[in-house]
Amino acid sequence: MCKREDERLSKPSILIVDDEWNMRNLIKIYLKNNGFEVRETGNGDDAVNLVRQEPFDLVILDIMMPGTDGWQVCQAIREFSHIPILMLTARSDTKEKVKGLNLGADDYLAKPFEPEELVARVSALIRRNTIVQQAGAGLSRTIRFEGLSIDKEAREVTVGNHTVELTQKEFDLFSLLAEHPKRVYTRQMLLDVVWGPDYLGDMRTVDTHIKNIREKMKKAGLPYNPIQTVWGVGYKFNDQRGC
Repeated sequence: MCKREDERLSKPSILIVDDEWNMRNLIKIYLKNNGFEVRETGNGDDAVNLVRQEPFDLVILDIMMPGTDGWQVCQAIREFSHIPILMLTARSDTKEKVKGLNLGADDYLAKPFEPEELVARVSALIRRNTIVQQAGAGLSRTIRFEGLSIDKEAREVTVGNHTVELTQKEFDLFSLLAEHPKRVYTRQMLLDVVWGPDYLGDMRTVDTHIKNIREKMKKAGLPYNPIQTVWGVGYKFNDQRGC
């Protein structure tokens, strides 16, 4: 393989999903100028199929699209992939942001945005995902508590005989706390470790993910709250083993 092909294949690959051609083209220019490979589509169903077929490093996903919208695309991708998803919207609405995070989005950016911020968020998400994958490579151990197991290699959480479906960030957050059950983490510490020091969102992101994890564990039948709030400080894993 020639050097030019090696360089091309080494570039992070981004899928842009937006029904507005002008917006797709603008984002494509920003990303290509910063060394990214780019594919694009204006159709939600095509986006899901492309993610199934090609090894993208990140998806930039517009929410408001005709037909299959961004919410549905995000939900469909999360059924088979942990690829980082950056959602775009024309509205700066906290409820929309929370909805996107609940569906498995990793970050959220409101239009209009500065090109530098878009590139910074994309780079931070890819960098963080790479670190998480490298940290998990070769691990074959399972963390066990009463009625609960966390398989870091398979990235699976089970309560009893039930598998608990967690998003990528929920799993990273939960397993981090479980690995150090006596340690108290501030929200900022959790953001730095799980989302990366370059993450540009706010600390409420941590609270939203903790709330989602607790609800999923309760629904799965875990008889105790696995994440304890340390008031005025942050969170730690509840290692009381069902007490």
